[in-house]
Amino acid sequence: MASSSPSSKPRGRAAALAALALTLAIPAAAQAAADQPTVDVALVLLTDVSRSIDDSEFKLEKDGYAAAFSDPRVLAAITGGPNARIAVAYMEFAGETQVHTVIDWTIIDGADTAAAFTKAVADAPRSFYGRTAIGSGILQAMNLLSEYPTNGARAVIDIAGDGTSNAGAPITTARDQALAAGITINGLAIINDHPVSYTFAHVQPPGGLTNWYRDNVIGGSGSFALEVHDFHTFGEAMVRKLLSEIAALPDPRG
Repeated sequence: MASSSPSSKPRGRAAALAALALTLAIPAAAQAAADQPTVDVALVLLTDVSRSIDDSEFKLEKDGYAAAFSDPRVLAAITGGPNARIAVAYMEFAGETQVHTVIDWTIIDGADTAAAFTKAVADAPRSFYGRTAIGSGILQAMNLLSEYPTNGARAVIDIAGDGTSNAGAPITTARDQALAAGITINGLAIINDHPVSYTFAHVQPPGGLTNWYRDNVIGGSGSFALEVHDFHTFGEAMVRKLLSEIAALPDPRG
């Protein structure tokens, strides 16, 4: 019987150690992503906190999210899906370098997890004041979505804002990149009916902000923009948006 060479065992041990090193080198983030449960929708709530939104309006945005995620219709849509759960993240944006993931990916599968998510949103301090870089916000939201293994789930960026993009990445370029990646972008255009003079062109562009959103921001399968004329109706508009996004219902303007 042939004997192994003196160096064969050390080589074998080295190969085993190399294989072990490769296994241990798998990034923790990738492993964490692989462990995420399968969901029906991966949704990024991308919220405008630019300087045209004052603190009372910012609070009403948050109150609107809380009202929407506690609505029985929204909870029924979430639990009625094939996987009976969605993944939601909450981001805030203002200027080009002012985009922040406030609440990372959170599984919502009923009233308790929905309430915990909206409480975390409500308790978080405001991230920024600045200009309005919607394109930069979309690119960061795309990065966040790329970290979640959607496994065929719908990927949606839900933008709420009160003005046009005036800083950061070109809005239509960012939008087109998101659409090419299979992401749907929906919009909630919050109309300021009494703007101060220096923000007029920003919050009331020619043709109106909602049409500007339709032309420059939204896109993808079933995409839509809703119009809100005061922050007190933000919650009901969010309900309509979430029902469409979660349950893939027809355009809520219909």
